[in-house]
Formats: sequence, structure tokens, C-alpha cells
Amino acid sequence: MIKVNWLRRPAKVLQTIGQSCSSSTWTTTLHRHFSAEATNCRTSTKPPNARQTFLEKVSAGPGLHKFFNVKRGPTHTEANNDELQVPYLLPESFSGHGRKVHFEVYGCQMNTNDTEVVWAILQQNGYQRCKDVQQADVIMLVTCAIRDGAEQKIWNRLKHLHAMKDRRSARHGPLQITVLGCMAERLKERLLDREKCVDVIAGPDSYKDLPRLLAISRHYQQSAINVLLSLDETYADVMPVRLNADSPTAFVSIMRGCDNMCTYCIVPFTRGRERSRPIESIVQEVQTLGDSGVKEVTLLGQNVNSYRDITTNTRTSTKGLETNKVAPGFSTVYKPKLGGMRFDELLRQVAEAVPEMRIRFTSPHPKDFSEDVLRIIRDYPNVCKNLHLPAQSGNDAVLERMRRGYTRDAYLRLVDSIRTMLPNVGISSDFICGFCGETEEEFKDTLTLMELVRYNVAFLFAYSMRERTTAHRRYKDDVPQAVKTERLQRMVQVFRKGATDLHKRFEGRNELILIEGKSKRSDKCWFGRNDANIKVIVPSVMLPSEVGSHREITTGDFVAVKITESNSQVLKGLPLYFTSIKQFYSNIYSDKAQ
Repeated sequence: MIKVNWLRRPAKVLQTIGQSCSSSTWTTTLHRHFSAEATNCRTSTKPPNARQTFLEKVSAGPGLHKFFNVKRGPTHTEANNDELQVPYLLPESFSGHGRKVHFEVYGCQMNTNDTEVVWAILQQNGYQRCKDVQQADVIMLVTCAIRDGAEQKIWNRLKHLHAMKDRRSARHGPLQITVLGCMAERLKERLLDREKCVDVIAGPDSYKDLPRLLAISRHYQQSAINVLLSLDETYADVMPVRLNADSPTAFVSIMRGCDNMCTYCIVPFTRGRERSRPIESIVQEVQTLGDSGVKEVTLLGQNVNSYRDITTNTRTSTKGLETNKVAPGFSTVYKPKLGGMRFDELLRQVAEAVPEMRIRFTSPHPKDFSEDVLRIIRDYPNVCKNLHLPAQSGNDAVLERMRRGYTRDAYLRLVDSIRTMLPNVGISSDFICGFCGETEEEFKDTLTLMELVRYNVAFLFAYSMRERTTAHRRYKDDVPQAVKTERLQRMVQVFRKGATDLHKRFEGRNELILIEGKSKRSDKCWFGRNDANIKVIVPSVMLPSEVGSHREITTGDFVAVKITESNSQVLKGLPLYFTSIKQFYSNIYSDKAQ
């Protein structure tokens, strides 16, 4: 990594002048210091007049007051031959010239979308994508830092890549290894110190700088790093290039960062503050995906339903633009945010722009589920009736230590209001066991909450402390690992029982399924998901098509399916006919009317 020291100050001078002194005594202090030095260094080989000349210059120089409230002068001057020149590359040198890039994506859906943003940037700069890691000139690891296990995967992978780099033939040119994402932001130079094979490190907000970083690393044979967080970068001006163009589903990032500051979470420190894309750019991207054949889009954000497009304030009067609404019984660590178009308005505009495309969103915070959001979900058939409600714990004391901003009772009241407005909603959640100081009684409250709510899908984890989080500074990770593991197993058992009971209710019902691909267990079966985001397995059969003939089911089809079997993980059913969102729900409503 190239570093330039622009200024060096003698330690003794800093020690003397670093003390508090007024501007009027500034030159006197310097004069006394250098006079004392002159007395102690009478054997110096420098001529006396050189020292005297320097002291005269210092004494005649500007006082400290000259350095305050002074307008900045021009930063560019004519370079002298003896000045230090900072190495740089012209923008023309940023091109990849056909170098092949291989991506390895770890972690959440946001990382998948980030990879598509990165690929769009690199493709515009002359790089080619390579699926075979052995043929790659650049290997990019898009990393996750949410838990220690996720980071250990990356460390292990880097060891293998280091060996691959050492074996690479010189005639193939240098192999560049790049670490992107949250782990890059969290560990920074530690990646360079521990694994000497990493050439480029880029945080989540510096992907536009990747062509330059790769060029610098390649040209100077030095590591290059940019992990600066941004207050406004949303990549709204980058149209992502999909990694799997044949998939009927896609991700669209609508906001980045998080302001919630939960004590266990590293995201605010790796992704930065919340900022949202303009609504117009989101709607345009969704429409473009629809035109390319995508049938389902998931709107992404670290706190997706706190979306707030503040660019509307520059075009519209702020009068009438309310604060972001918080669900009753919930609170935030930050002040109310004024103005901007809220998530319910975004959801409405997207749903109306693509009526034959399914709309999902993740990951939300329970506090931001206002009645306006729930009303949009209820009224638009293409907005899926599937909500992620991360509870994390069922005990008030643990929730307070986590700084979640709600109580067990407030969470349960929110679930009741959601199921009243959306009777067939599918609910998923996140839970953490073994958080700092969690007792057995506190953990039992989590189990009883899971039994009361019953979730269709749950993401269950043993607590993993992260450096830089509030919990790391304030609490002790004092629950033994064996206890965490045992509690995690109990959570899994409770979840499976509740999900099994919930999924039994689907048997005998007709569900709208979007076919996503072949089943992993059998080429004779297809899999898709229903409105509640539950996986459904169906046999490969011929169905009557719109033109009167019969054809086989294929990826991207909307199919009406009668559910015949269920368990805690999947549903199974029989395909009935090809359909569309509008047609399917028109039939459902007409059947209810009869």
C-alpha cells in the first residue's frame, strides 16, 4: 500500500510548541527553542550564519493568528523538479483490457445486488466475467461480517487463493485478489497484514473506485485500499448487470445503511448511515427488469421500510410531507425524520408500475410497519403477503440490552394488527440466543414468544460478538458456547413445530406459484414459491396453454397449484393451470363472491 508522508515535524519542536500558547508568543517560543538547541550543539558542522539565517526567518514569519480564518489558496502550482511527485494513473489506464473477473458472493441478498453493481462498473471499464476461477485474472470475494462464522469462511478461502496465486504462471500475468463488502470495511489493513495475497480492498461505498484501485495495484505492484463510508452514495446512477440473466427473480437496492444502532449489530459501522435512492430511479429499474422478463423483484435495504426519499423536498413543497411513522409502542434512538416520500408511497408506485410482477421487500424493522404500509400490502395483489418481523428476543430485559426499541407486548400487538389486516400473511423472523447476560428464564421468554406467534420461516442464530459494536464495548459475552448451542437446538424444535402447524392450513388450498427452477432433489420436479414465500414442489407435467395447446412447465411461469402435502420446510402440490397475477386473484375473488 502506497503511503506518502507529506510533513514531518521534529519531536522536540512538537513537544515545545504543542503546549498552549497565544499567537503573540508563537515566534518567541520558536526563537527560544532554537536558541537552546544552538547552545547544546556548538560542535555542529553547519556554519553559524546558516542557523542565524533560519532563526531570522522564523522570527520574521507569520504568527499563529495568520493561520485562522484564512481562505484557501489555489492547490495547484507549477511543479519544481525537486518537489515530491505523487504517483498517479490517467483515467485511460483504468481499463481492464479484457481481463477476466470471477465473483464469489457470501452473505445476504444485499451482497448479491452489490455484486451486480460491481459487475456493471467493471463491464463498462473493459473487464469480462469468468465463471471458472482457474481462468480468472481477478478474483473478487464479496464478504459478510455479521457473524464470526461468515468471516472464518473468508479467511479459509484466502489461504487457498494465496496458494493459487503462488502457483500462477508468469505468462498469464498477475492474479489480483480483491476483498469487497462488510468484512473489507470492518478489518481494513488487518486483511493486508494477515493475508499477504490481497491486492485490493474496497468497502461498500467505494465500488465506483474499483477500476482505479485495480489499475494502481496492477501498475505499482502494491495493495490499494478504499473503505471510506459515504453519506450519500446509493449507486442510483448505476444500472446493475444481473449475474443470472435467466432467473425470473431479481433484487433492487432502494436504500443503504442503518441508523438503528442495535447493540449487537455491526451493520451501521460497515454500511454507514441511512440514505435512500430517489423513487424515480427505483421505478425505472423495476420497469427495466420487467421488460427483460423478470417476474418477481425484492426491494432491498438494511432497514428497508424506513425508506425516505428526501430528494422530493427539492421538487415539492415540504408542506404536507410527514415524518416517518413509527408503529404504536415502538421507539427509535434518533430524532424523528422530517419530510421525504415514505416507504408506503414507494410501494404503491412500484406496484402500479408493474402490475404483473410480484413485489417483495427485506429486511425491515418492526417499528416501521405503519398502517399505511399494511394497507398498500392488502390492497395490491402483486405485493406479496409475506412480512419479515425480526424479533431477536422475547424478553424485555434482553430487548433493552439489544436496544431494539420495543417490548414483547408491543411486538405481539403489532403481530395481532398485521394478522387482522392480512389474514393469510406469511411471517418470518430472526432470533438470537445467548446474547450477553441472557439467563435461562430470559431465554424461555423467547421460546414462548415463538410458540405464541408461530412463524412460517425463521433465521435462528447463536450470538456472535462483533468488535466495534456497542455490545463489545458495554457488555461481556458471558454465555458459554455449549449453552448457546443447546438453546439454538431448542429454538429450532419450537420453530419447526409451529411452522408444521401453520403449513397444514395450506393443504387443500389453491396457491399462485412462480416457478423458479428445477428441484435440487429431482429433475422430474420444479420448485417455486407462493405468496407467503414458502417453497412449493410440483411435478413436471403438461398443462393447457393460452393458445389452446399443451406445454410443459418452465422457469418463469405463474402456475395455480393445489397444495396436497406440507411440512415445516416446504409444501407439495399438483399444478392446475397457467395463469397470471390478475387472472388468479380475479378467480379467487369471484369464487368467494359465489
